[in-house]
Amino acid sequence: MSVAAVFREALPAERLLVGDAIAEDYGHDETLSATAHRPEAVLLPETTHEVAAVLEVADRERIPLTPRGAGSGLSGGAIPDHGGVVVSFERMGRILEIDTDNGVAVVEPGVRLSELDEALAPHGLVYPVRPGEESATLGGTIATNAAGMRAVRYGVTRNHVLGLELVLAGGEVVRTGGKIVKVSSGYDLTQLVIGSEGTLALVTRIWLRLSRRPANTRTVLAPFARLSEVTAAIPPILAAGLDPLILEYIDLVTMAGILQRAGIDLGVPEQVRSSALAYLVVQLDDDREVRVEEDTLALGQLLADELGAMDVYVLPGESAARLVAAREQAFYNAKEAGFHDLIDVVVPRAALPEYVHRVGEIARQHESLVVGCGHAGDGNVHMSVHQADPQVRERVMGALLAAGIELGGAISGEHGIGRHKRPWFLEMTDPVSLRLMRGIKDTFDPRGILNPGAILEP
Repeated sequence: MSVAAVFREALPAERLLVGDAIAEDYGHDETLSATAHRPEAVLLPETTHEVAAVLEVADRERIPLTPRGAGSGLSGGAIPDHGGVVVSFERMGRILEIDTDNGVAVVEPGVRLSELDEALAPHGLVYPVRPGEESATLGGTIATNAAGMRAVRYGVTRNHVLGLELVLAGGEVVRTGGKIVKVSSGYDLTQLVIGSEGTLALVTRIWLRLSRRPANTRTVLAPFARLSEVTAAIPPILAAGLDPLILEYIDLVTMAGILQRAGIDLGVPEQVRSSALAYLVVQLDDDREVRVEEDTLALGQLLADELGAMDVYVLPGESAARLVAAREQAFYNAKEAGFHDLIDVVVPRAALPEYVHRVGEIARQHESLVVGCGHAGDGNVHMSVHQADPQVRERVMGALLAAGIELGGAISGEHGIGRHKRPWFLEMTDPVSLRLMRGIKDTFDPRGILNPGAILEP
């Protein structure tokens, strides 16, 4: 009996894709250097009951199963296992409730960030986690504990998820949390599942904490003569109490690429552009326009008078929006330019200047090009690596990741480990931590059917 035929007791035939009906996209995500693999079947459940039925069959027959949202991940976490199937949540994309009294949205995992934002805007509310890809699904962002540019103010996904409905490997359904904003009743299963990349359970319902949508925004652009000056400016800005919504650094190569791709002219004079090696982008917001104006003035004075900015520009609304949108698409610039790999190392933000310095040394040592940008406010760098030789590139990647760990950081700040970074993760992580993780995995998924090969060895 074929793998697809096994699942006919769980789903109707029209929602079991096999053979030529399986689109090429189901075999990969956006990871640059990973190898795609076609699944044996793609399953399209529409309800929690159907997900439970699928998992019961998969567990009984020991069929590897990989959950999939929009496929916008960057760690190989959505690449199916050999002989396995993909469970796509594209048919579970309903916004079930927007509770304005409690400030909570209840959604299914296939809801896209753009869809939720559109639904929340009329209520003056926002789900503040913006990892940069508006087509990403809520289920996918939970899988990797996604963050984005607003993390400096709002934190990451786990700071905004109040509860989950989960389907375990054998088909059991369990609910964790809900509309309550705090809990101290046993182990926090909600937080355990966030960031587990589909290796512990499948998420079928999500309770999200919402925030107020501020009315006034200002975006400041500051060019610097050296990248080290940009990264060194981060702690003083945060210490000044300005509470930025966005605090990003962008190096010269990346800035040139995103401006050209988006067709943006920010009005920076040629003499500044020709000598600036990096830029800082700071966005401030508040319900009170006078507060935003005061903070913008204070930020400008700090940048120009104390932190060494070459100049300070307050961007018009349309230009600011286009720049932020272009920055969020920086990955696609690297992809189109032929870069071979990327990292999202996170270090303590005060260690960012030293890490950027080490990145430059590693690139020179291996005759590679390593450029990028980053969420400077939380020490999360996004670097693209251009090195055509696979063996040299592997050494470069290992050195970049190890340098981050040596400075007190971690291999991934928001993309996750997936299959792509698993070898480095297993090599560089404390063996005791790995033992605990394997024990958790075995408890949730004793037969090892859930996304095998992501994070831990299959």
